[in-house]
Amino acid sequence: MRLATWNVNSIRSRADRVVGWLQRSDVDVLALQETKCRDDQFPEDAFRQLGYEVAHVGHSQWNGVAVLSRVGLGDVQVGFPGMPSWAAKDGVDPAPEARALGATCGGVRVWSLYVPNGRQLGDPHYDYKLAWLEALRRTAGGWLTEDGEAQVALVGDWNIAPQDDDVWDVSQFAHSTHVSEPERAAFRGVVEAGYADVVRPHTPGPGVYTYWDYTQLRFPRREGMRIDFILGSPALAHRVVDARIDREARKGKGASDHAPVVVDLAD
Repeated sequence: MRLATWNVNSIRSRADRVVGWLQRSDVDVLALQETKCRDDQFPEDAFRQLGYEVAHVGHSQWNGVAVLSRVGLGDVQVGFPGMPSWAAKDGVDPAPEARALGATCGGVRVWSLYVPNGRQLGDPHYDYKLAWLEALRRTAGGWLTEDGEAQVALVGDWNIAPQDDDVWDVSQFAHSTHVSEPERAAFRGVVEAGYADVVRPHTPGPGVYTYWDYTQLRFPRREGMRIDFILGSPALAHRVVDARIDREARKGKGASDHAPVVVDLAD
């Protein structure tokens, strides 16, 4: 089975690119993040015509996650137990955002995750990010406590660069989010709960990134960040035979600022 994750930064703007990539990549399951649309706006038919079942959750022009699968799609779950809520503005009650979607595809429990950005150190959104990651650690760790042989993939845009090699110049991010020690500790917490980064062994750094800002020619200058990951439970990690980051998909006019991350699983 071939599993991939991709922050598409607006599916309505890039549906044709995603369709073309699926036709070229032979991916069985694709998790999407930052779809930026409501459920009724998601271009579901384009993917169903390729043989993919679709699950999506989106509430507005922000966030949004999806799972596309041609190997079955069942037990769809919006949000994970304990996932924190967020108040978009003052005077509005906190509500769960469209940041996590789980589905069972070909025997693998796939979670498409769009971790909160955090904005800046000291911002309430930064505290929300850390609380969100801690809730994920507790819940995902509990799944393995219940079933040590569970095949679980936690995939998506984590908005964290866990190592200095994951940033083109870490000094440029001093006192910024994505590289702070609490964020990195939160990422390590998920790993220590039993989920391995199954891509890094096949794509070692430095200089290996999944995201390049649109500004200041970051992509052609190879000034990126590695913030998109596939973390696998022990039973899933043992099946990984290859992995790659498709940098080619970042090229050209109209591309997302993220590249797809792909893993191949043995039967």
